[in-house]
Amino acid sequence: MTLAAVGDLSAGSTALRLGVGALFGGVVGFERELDGHDAGLRTHLLLALGAALFGVLSVGAFGPFITSRNADVSFDPSRIASYVAAGVGFLGGGVILKHGDHVRGLTTAASLWTAAAIGLASGLGFWAAAAMATGIAWAVLFSRFPVRWLAKRLRPPVEEAERGGGNGSGQAESSRSKNER
Repeated sequence: MTLAAVGDLSAGSTALRLGVGALFGGVVGFERELDGHDAGLRTHLLLALGAALFGVLSVGAFGPFITSRNADVSFDPSRIASYVAAGVGFLGGGVILKHGDHVRGLTTAASLWTAAAIGLASGLGFWAAAAMATGIAWAVLFSRFPVRWLAKRLRPPVEEAERGGGNGSGQAESSRSKNER
């Protein structure tokens, strides 16, 4: 297949690539939306759509500029992909916040970065990779609930007195027994 043939994307193929990228990005953002994060469904959907558009542009927009092997124009579609990753890294950095000893937004930043990669894969036509990454990302994001439940059950009880608390009678209750009420 020649470079010119790769660059001839039909309107239908372009719409499919953009639509699948947006859909898969929305699937990743759905959990963030349910969890009440600012970067939720619409943010992930739009990020993946934009990345898909960059992917479509990298394979379909430069064909008319390439005339022969001896042309003065060099073509490297991977350069657009690298700038998508860098730009999304900047966005992800903006959602990471430090509050005292806690850092918030790491998972949202990672899901934004993943949504961009899924969108780019869709824009480039790598359907299987985009679908698999969407499924894995969705499973990881929704695994938070069973993982936290299991962590609570496996964690040794912490005495209230050790955490600076107590029940006022001088007797400490374990956090596990309080949670089980």
